[in-house]
Amino acid sequence: MQRLYDFLRRHPTGVDSFWAVLLFGVGMLQVADDSFSSTTARLLAVPAVVAMGVVVALRRKWTLAMFWLAVGTGVYKLITHTDVNNADLAMLIILYTVAASADISRRMSRTAFAIGFLASPLYALRFAVDKGNLRDNFFFVLFAIVPFALAWVLGDSLRTRRAYYAQLVERNQRLENQREAQAKVAVAAERARIARELHDVVAHNVSVMVVQADGAAYVMDVAPEQAKEALQTISGTGRQALAEMRRLLGVLRTGEPQESEDYVPQPDVEQIEVLVEQVRTAGLAVDFEVEGTPRRLPSGVELTAYRIVQEALTNTRKHGGPDATASVRLVYFDDGLGLLVEDDGRGAAHELYEDGGADGAGHGLIGMRERIGMVGGTLDAGPRPGGGFRISALLPLKKR
Repeated sequence: MQRLYDFLRRHPTGVDSFWAVLLFGVGMLQVADDSFSSTTARLLAVPAVVAMGVVVALRRKWTLAMFWLAVGTGVYKLITHTDVNNADLAMLIILYTVAASADISRRMSRTAFAIGFLASPLYALRFAVDKGNLRDNFFFVLFAIVPFALAWVLGDSLRTRRAYYAQLVERNQRLENQREAQAKVAVAAERARIARELHDVVAHNVSVMVVQADGAAYVMDVAPEQAKEALQTISGTGRQALAEMRRLLGVLRTGEPQESEDYVPQPDVEQIEVLVEQVRTAGLAVDFEVEGTPRRLPSGVELTAYRIVQEALTNTRKHGGPDATASVRLVYFDDGLGLLVEDDGRGAAHELYEDGGADGAGHGLIGMRERIGMVGGTLDAGPRPGGGFRISALLPLKKR
C-alpha cells in the first residue's frame, strides 16, 4: 500500500491520465447506451466527452488552459443541446484544481467559482426552455449548484493549507539558518578568546624562560648547580610553550590583542579554590574536594579546567534558583585531570547554557566544548536525575 502511495505521488500525470481514460470510457458507454437520443445527438456528444477526458489528463500541467477548455465544452453543450454526461464530472475536477493551484491568482480562482456557479442555472434554463417548464427545475438548479460550490471550497481550503505549510517550512528553515549562523559566530568568538588566552600563556612562558636564562648566565660561574636547575626549568617551560603554540596554531583567530594589553599569567587549577571562595561570598553554597596528588599541569589544561568550573558555577548562580547548592570535585589521574561540577538547582540544559555563559556572551556549552577540544579532552553535560545539572570533563595531559 505504501509503495502504491509513493508511486501515485511521484507520477501525478500518469494518475490523471488513468482517470481521464476511465472517465472517457464511462462517458462513451453512456453515449452508446442512450437509445432515446438520435444518432446526430450522440455524435455531437462525442467531442464533449473527448474534451472532458483531455481536461482531466492535463489539468495539472496546463491548469488554466484546461479550465477554459472545460468552459468552452460547456458552451458547446448548451449550443448543441447535448444532454448531461458522466464525463461532465471533469468540470468539478478542473474547478477544484483551479482553486487548489498556487500558480493561479485568487482573482482567477474566484472567477472560476463564479463560472462554475452559473453552469447549473444556465443548463437548467436551457433544459427548461426545451421542455417548456421552468418552475419544476428550480430545485434541480439548487441541487446542481452544491457540487460546484463544494469543489471550489475544497480546492481553496487545500490551497490555504499548502500556503500555510510552505510558510512554516520557510520559517523553520530561516530559523535553522539563523541558529547555525549564531552557533558559528559563537564558535568563532570563543576560538578567538581562547587564542588570545593561549597567546598570553605562551608569552608568559617565554618571559619565564628569559628570566631563567638571565639567572643562569649570572650564576653560571659561581653556582653551576643553580645554573643547571635554571636550564632545566627553561627546557621544561620551552617544551610546554611549544605544546601550547601547536594548539594555538589550530585556532582561528578573528582579532589581535591591543598593543596596550599586558601579557599576564592566566588562571590555573590552584586558583579554582579562590574562585570557589568568591562564589561562596556571593551567596552560593559550594562544596570543594580534591582527590589525588596535586601537581603542575600544562597551562592550557589548567586554564581550561578553571574556565569550565567558572562557567558552571556562574550558570548555577544565574539559573539554579535561590536555594541551589553546588559541588566541585577535582581528581588527579596519572594521565589527566577529571572535573565534576554538579548542582541541585532548577535550571535545565537549554536554560543554563543556551542562555548565557560566564562571560556574558552566551553559548556556554559551545565554549566548553571548544575549550576541551583544544586540549583533546571529553565533556559530558546534562540534567541530573532528581533535578539540577551535571558537568563531567576529562582533560588529558597529552592531546589525543
